[in-house]
Amino acid sequence: MTKAVRVHKVGGPEALVYEDVDVAAPGPGEVRIRQHAVGLNFIDVYFRTGLYKAPGLPFIAGNEAAGEVVAVGPGVTNFHPGDRVAYYFTLGGYASERVIPADKLVKLPDHITYEQGAVLMLKGLTVWYLLHKTFKVEPGHRVLIHAAAGGIGLLACQWAKALGAHVIGTVGSKAKADLALSNGCDHVILYNEEDFVARVKQISRNELCDVVYDGVGKTTFPGSLSCLRPRGLFVSFGNASGPVPPFPLAELNNHGSLFATRPKLNDYVSTRKELLEGADTLFAAVINGKLHVPINHAYALKDAAKAHTELESRATTGAAILRP
Repeated sequence: MTKAVRVHKVGGPEALVYEDVDVAAPGPGEVRIRQHAVGLNFIDVYFRTGLYKAPGLPFIAGNEAAGEVVAVGPGVTNFHPGDRVAYYFTLGGYASERVIPADKLVKLPDHITYEQGAVLMLKGLTVWYLLHKTFKVEPGHRVLIHAAAGGIGLLACQWAKALGAHVIGTVGSKAKADLALSNGCDHVILYNEEDFVARVKQISRNELCDVVYDGVGKTTFPGSLSCLRPRGLFVSFGNASGPVPPFPLAELNNHGSLFATRPKLNDYVSTRKELLEGADTLFAAVINGKLHVPINHAYALKDAAKAHTELESRATTGAAILRP
């Protein structure tokens, strides 16, 4: 038996139940790992509430973690007991131990800690594909990043700045503004106090942005469209405030022949080659100093409900982890 956090009925944070579960021996192509750190993400909230549908009930929450291999199943030759590993994989992460397909794991370099690995696989790979694949950020681009002091936001601001972009971020408080400024933002907008569209126009001298990265959703739309230059790209990758409502395609025309996309990580790491490309690029950025991984909050696994409450109330900044 091992400890895990399961959802038996979707709902609020109280739906997260800390309990004993059985963990099977690894089957063909599988690996059993003892987890040292588990990433906390808004996608965990989406599954808990039922916004994203889990395959069935009950399910173990969580989508990224890092730990050590304790056993391998038949046919696994590239991982061995004692290897330090990390992964992004839909559900099953909120547990002390788990079994996972070997092809979803990557080995952690010596200079990457378990805590860093646990927050890099979903958040870091998301930033990798957003800035390198969905829209290739290059020197001179002007980018707007909503929720700039969040786990994804801080990494995105740092990496966009390292790529030579002019970075504008939105945040909800002065403390978060200071944090964003120290992590790559050139300008920070307090969206609770300022009209972020008007400020973007002022900061850019009405030239607006090449791309908007919007993980907030409902409350920042349609303002995000108004922050884009003609033929700019609206990247809606999250729903922290609720989903973006349906809108007529003519809105893209009205704002200057805009492009819009709603990407997800699974479609950018759908093959082993893509996963390794993303992980290698990401780990190199950390090791060479382009990315600092701020882990500002840590909770015991048994306190997952408290962690979700603070995450949803915007009480957290940067990345947060659960410790099994």
